[in-house]
Amino acid sequence: MKRRTLLGAALAGAVMTPALTSGIARAADPGPSVTLTGTTTLDTQAIFFVSYDGLVNNNSFQKNGLLSYKGYQYAVWYTADRNAVVGRRALGSSTWSTVKVGHTLRYNDSHNVISMGISKIDGRLHLNMDSHSDGFTYVKSVAGLVDNPVGLSWTTSRFGAPQSTLDGLALTSQFTYPQFVSTPDGKLQLSYRVAISGNGRNALAEYDGSTWTNLGEWSSSTGTYTSEHGSSTARNMYLHGIDYDRNGRLHSFFTWREQNGAVMCNGGGITNHDTGYVYSDDRGRTWRNNAGAVVGTTGGSDKVAVTDSGLVIDPLNPDHSLMNQESQFTDSAGLPHAIISYVPGRFGQCTTNYVADRTANGRAFHVRKNSSGTWQKTEIPVPLNSSQRTKLILDKYDNAYAIFPFCRIAGASKASGYTDWTVLYDGVTAGLNAFGEVVIDETRIAQDNFLSIMYQEKSSGTTPSALRNLNFRLPA
Repeated sequence: MKRRTLLGAALAGAVMTPALTSGIARAADPGPSVTLTGTTTLDTQAIFFVSYDGLVNNNSFQKNGLLSYKGYQYAVWYTADRNAVVGRRALGSSTWSTVKVGHTLRYNDSHNVISMGISKIDGRLHLNMDSHSDGFTYVKSVAGLVDNPVGLSWTTSRFGAPQSTLDGLALTSQFTYPQFVSTPDGKLQLSYRVAISGNGRNALAEYDGSTWTNLGEWSSSTGTYTSEHGSSTARNMYLHGIDYDRNGRLHSFFTWREQNGAVMCNGGGITNHDTGYVYSDDRGRTWRNNAGAVVGTTGGSDKVAVTDSGLVIDPLNPDHSLMNQESQFTDSAGLPHAIISYVPGRFGQCTTNYVADRTANGRAFHVRKNSSGTWQKTEIPVPLNSSQRTKLILDKYDNAYAIFPFCRIAGASKASGYTDWTVLYDGVTAGLNAFGEVVIDETRIAQDNFLSIMYQEKSSGTTPSALRNLNFRLPA
């Protein structure tokens, strides 16, 4: 392995801190806007408990907790009595039909989210749930269920029995972060982490319409990382997402988390460091760095490692409470964009309590590759007021939208070079009473030009609360 090289030069002079202002876009390309068209209620009494500063029904790293396909929208959550349910509604309808899938939540652990995926090759809906460095539960529907939502009734009988394997394929006894992604050829892939935080590896499995295959691990937990404070010899790669663009390239932004707290200036921080980027042009079998050099092979001996060169696109040491698993999106040209967040150096060079410091001084940044291949970074001038994550989407004009905790939405236009960030909707002043992180329907935007957001209302203790869905029309 080559020693890692920070690509700081690629970002030199590229960080901008714009004032909150409305940008002027060309008439042919309208700037960002959101028009609230309605709110639906999925459950008036969804399960509520706080762990790891989050909710099991609204962790933004779910992929997908909310998705749309062929005129219908689907959502997953746990009810007050811990039952895992799937909801379905025709787009435009305010009524959700729900079915129980035969599983109850085992632990009060907000990582035990439910994620959905669709295998277009056979029209099945797949669910993976209730896993945090543990086993998982897997459920899939009958073939054709999502292809014929009008003709096939929405009943429990349309789903198979819960399994602890993928149709007999056992993956790992320490499984976390299921993320389904539909491939361009209609198959379905499952991204997941093997082992534990600070010492884990990313892996992929693939479903071809009849059989699941374990493609294997593609990131490494080994190698030595050294900061100005100390060294660490184990870590895991936290993905900001894993997404295909319209040309079939698979993109993934990430940050590393070290196992050894000696790399930090203070034990109250968090050991996340650096924002990296890799891509694959062969359905996740081979991974390349920003320069196109192969840095890892899925299932092979050479995996993507912290010591590899050319991975880091935005260098940052572990002293700024950089968040893991934030958000990413690709634009209409297949260019990758991401949201990252941390406490900037102007607020100090050593965070001592990552929750308190991020809440007081955390800021989000829009990182993207431009058409000339240069990475650019813009600070979004909206205080986080939270330790939690922000989501990112792009509309059909490639305008960018950051969806902050508490359902606050800011937007920036492509025409401005993403420098005119302005607040478009504030869920706090709107009285939503949203808890924090929200779940986004990443699939709906390209289908009917709507932004759908799922959020849960604040509660206390373990008192159930309402789970709701906001729908915004984006520029036509």
